[in-house]
Amino acid sequence: MIRAIASVGFVGLIPFAPGTFGSLAALPGAWVLHALGGFPLLAAATLLVFVLGLWAVGKLPPGSDHDPSWVVIDEVAGQWIALFPLSAGLWYAGAAPWTFPWPGWVGAFLMFRLFDIWKPWLVGRADALPGPLGVMLDDVVAGVLAALAVALAAAVAHGAFGA
Repeated sequence: MIRAIASVGFVGLIPFAPGTFGSLAALPGAWVLHALGGFPLLAAATLLVFVLGLWAVGKLPPGSDHDPSWVVIDEVAGQWIALFPLSAGLWYAGAAPWTFPWPGWVGAFLMFRLFDIWKPWLVGRADALPGPLGVMLDDVVAGVLAALAVALAAAVAHGAFGA
């Protein structure tokens, strides 16, 4: 059970690029959550996934790697955070629930993967924290940085800075 949760239904056991596949697996879930309950449901589900991830990672056997590559529940939390500006904007604007503005989704995915792999500044510091918090928090911080990049890109694309 713990392995199924931590690997997001065993997606993390894909033998190459498990983090990328974990992030990809997060996208349909975020879309459905947004469609069913808007930004509030996505935010609540993200908090739940974060807490569930802390629990599952804390139950890994002693002596496990600090952040095993097959653990991808942290990618789900981070990827969903990267989608917050898109979900919040659509929800606030009253867009149809099943709207899928793919450039925003692609941008959020790419920005999250960039920050998660590169681990700049606070992402790297969070990753260095011991225990389950370090495993989960680096992806949360990468998600926040990706969300900022997505919000900035949306502001530019939608003319928030003038023509």
